[in-house]
Parts: sequence; C-alpha cells; structure tokens
Amino acid sequence: MRPLTYRIPKPLVPVLGKPLMMRVIDSLPHEVDETIIPVSYMKEVMQEYLAKNPPNRKITLVDEPRPLGTGGAVKNVEDILEGQGTFLVINGDSLSSLDVAKFVRFHKEKAGIATISLWTAEDVTPFGVVDIDENSRIKRFQEKPKQDDAFSNLINAGAYALEEDVLGYMDKGFVSMERDIFPKILDDGMYGFSFEGYWIDCGKRESLLDAYWTLMGNETKSINKNCVSEGAVVKKPVMVGEGAVISGASVGPHAYISDRVVVGLRSKVERSVLFEDARVGARCTIIDSIVDSGVTIPDGAEVKSQIISTAMEPKLK
Repeated sequence: MRPLTYRIPKPLVPVLGKPLMMRVIDSLPHEVDETIIPVSYMKEVMQEYLAKNPPNRKITLVDEPRPLGTGGAVKNVEDILEGQGTFLVINGDSLSSLDVAKFVRFHKEKAGIATISLWTAEDVTPFGVVDIDENSRIKRFQEKPKQDDAFSNLINAGAYALEEDVLGYMDKGFVSMERDIFPKILDDGMYGFSFEGYWIDCGKRESLLDAYWTLMGNETKSINKNCVSEGAVVKKPVMVGEGAVISGASVGPHAYISDRVVVGLRSKVERSVLFEDARVGARCTIIDSIVDSGVTIPDGAEVKSQIISTAMEPKLK
C-alpha cells in the first residue's frame, strides 16, 4: 500500500469514500458498546479523523509502540477486556460480507472458547487453513500449505469471537493468536463459522482495487451531465463524484472518480481509482492504478499498476 500509507495509516485508506476502519466498525452489531483500536503509526492522524467523524459508539485508541501480533495486541488491552465477557477481534484492513451479529449468535450457541470466521478460497497457499467436523468444530490448523497438501479450502478470514478465558493463555509481548494461542485452546472447543459473499484482504494495491469493484458491483452512479463534456466516453461500472470533470476522456469500465477530480482531453482511465482533487492531464493512460489526493498527472503520462502519491516521487513514463 506504500506510498499511500506514507500519507495516511492503512485503516484510514478509503473504499468508496469510507475508510477501511469505519467499514469494519459500522458492520458491528449494537451489542458492541466499545471498539478498541491499537495504534502504532500516525496516531495523531487517527485521532484527527475520529474527532471530525465521531462514530456512534465509544472508540478507544491504545498505544502500541512496537508490533505485538494479534495475540499481543489483545493481551495489551487485558485491563479493558477483563470482566466484559465475550469480545471480538477483527482485522481492520480487510472487508467482508460477514454478518457479525449472526457470527456472534453462532458463537454463543456453540458455547466454545472461540469461534473463527471462515472463507472458501481457491488458492489457500497465502493463508491459514482450517479443518472442521460436521458440527463446525475445528479439528486442526495448517499454516500456508502448498495447494496439493492442504486438507481444506477453508481459510481463516480474520474475525474471532473469544471468551475471556483466552486471555489466560497469552503472555505479554509479541504473540501470534493464530500460531501461539489457537493450537493451545483447540481442545477447549473452537468452532468455525463459514459465510458467503465476499472477503478481501486489502493489503495490496490489487486487492484494494478489487474491494472497490466488489462493492460497486455493476452499477453506474448517476453522473451530472455538467461533469461530462462532449466526446467523453463513460463505461460502467463507474462512479463519478461531485464536481468532477471528464473532459473528452474515456473513463471505465471499473473506474472510481472522486470529488473534484479532473480527467483531461483524450485521456483513458480504466480499472483505476482517483482520489479527491487529483488532476489527470491530456492524453494520459491510467490503468490498474490508484492516484492519491491532490496528485497531478502530467500530459501524456502512462501510469500502469502503480500507486501515485504526493508522498513519493511518481514513476511516470
């Protein structure tokens, strides 16, 4: 995600105008009365965003000066979690169609110590694989196996419902929940909750773009005719923000044009996202790329499979 994350922390990277972090928070059921966010990078930027955009629930930012792993981050806030009963741990840089309320109900019904969200993947090699029995109880784990060696196509999708007893298995410092804790509590009753729809780990440019196209579907947002000049071509799915100008350019398919963006004459934007106030000159080609807020792409430039940000010198042909 660099150089985008030189300007903003990953949880604040927007998808269709809303930060990843807020999409996760907004998916939580009303029973969740507090959300704890460990922060080790750009805490001031996170605080500023939350001050300007207060969520409808309590948010607690916790300093994490060095990476602690998923388990270590949970142990670091043990004093907040103690006495609260069941709690959730959810990755803040992934998007999914997981019904969190249904997920929690499933966990309560199974009455185990932990429940993990599971997703069916075609390629399991980058992920942790889970094997469950006919009652959805987890039998074993397998970390990043070769495709032919995998005993399942169900992967850990990064959402956990946990009982307070799990805290007793954790030490302070760096702790991997997946490698260090889950194998220890397997016999205490761990369950897997499979869901359908979509699951996207937004850790790379390609997957972040995939998140845009997944949420957009095949729709075309209503476009103000004043935004599109004569000779412009707009191919759905595409979204164009307020005050944007498509000046005799070709935009789409799969393009997200944010507010006040200008796309110049005879330029082409495909499978790309342009953040607010970006400027694309004439005769440019933008493909499979992300152009950050306020960036100006000079006339005739070609941008393919890149993230261009003011936080770093662009590599333009």
